[in-house]
Amino acid sequence: MNRGVLLGIGAYLLWGLSPIYWRIEGDVPLFDVILWRTAAAAAMLVCWQMAAGSLTRLRSLVVEPRARLMFVATSLLLASNWIIFIWLVGSERVLEVSLGYFMTPLMNVLLGVVVLRERLRLVPMLTVCVAACGVLVLALDVGGIPWAALYLGGSFAVYGLFRKTSPAGSIDGLTLEMLVLLPVVLCLLGFRALSGDGVFGLSDIGLDVWLLGAGAMTIAPLLLFAASARRIELWVVGMLQFLAPTIQFFLGVLLWDESWSGGQAVGFVFIWLALIAFVADTGIQIRRAKRSTSPTNPTPSA
Repeated sequence: MNRGVLLGIGAYLLWGLSPIYWRIEGDVPLFDVILWRTAAAAAMLVCWQMAAGSLTRLRSLVVEPRARLMFVATSLLLASNWIIFIWLVGSERVLEVSLGYFMTPLMNVLLGVVVLRERLRLVPMLTVCVAACGVLVLALDVGGIPWAALYLGGSFAVYGLFRKTSPAGSIDGLTLEMLVLLPVVLCLLGFRALSGDGVFGLSDIGLDVWLLGAGAMTIAPLLLFAASARRIELWVVGMLQFLAPTIQFFLGVLLWDESWSGGQAVGFVFIWLALIAFVADTGIQIRRAKRSTSPTNPTPSA
């Protein structure tokens, strides 16, 4: 199997199984989890950049005020996405996490049409409509719109849109985003410690390791994904993308026995059908584009 595919599978396996990690220490307040996740991730990324000698390049990326504003916006989007994600996992609502990330690629399509003025062909238009029907069925079944799942998918889609126009690569951009959040995070961690509400260094080595490991749990799949994306085609990345929410879906149903109903089944089937059609159509379009741009074989001379 292609090495890039293996790296991509590794990334999405980690993302898909990550709810297990976040539920190991279920008694830790959500606020502290987010703070330590950000601080640990920032420390690891800065060490990575220092080892690679990339600090000068990072400074060059934030020279313009517009670029600094962009990184502030993406850092806030990422932080809010993490908050909703960990809150849903801690509240035993992993199925909503799965739903949110299933909808992300389809929300990307909508943002492309609305914001970037991209022309939408018939098949992508139908997939968005089918997925919308799935969300409607889920909303009717649970008696309300799944706002948390919609925000989870929508915030990540908007984050991707902003990053699409950013001059920074994946790791550089994430490093700058963590550095934007780091001053506030360190101040809050210091305040928590001084007020006696801190959770680190309380003679619980397992908890300390878990808090520091939050950084690795954040960075490792991103590094694997970045390495994978450079080696495989875009449509393969798109297919692998659905591995994580599928794992999360089965974790919620089989491991944690979350509430499940026929209406939810119908809603997820609509969304899965839309995603299958979306991925298949994307693969067909990329293959057609390759064939149209490939040089024709020269006719042998007589």
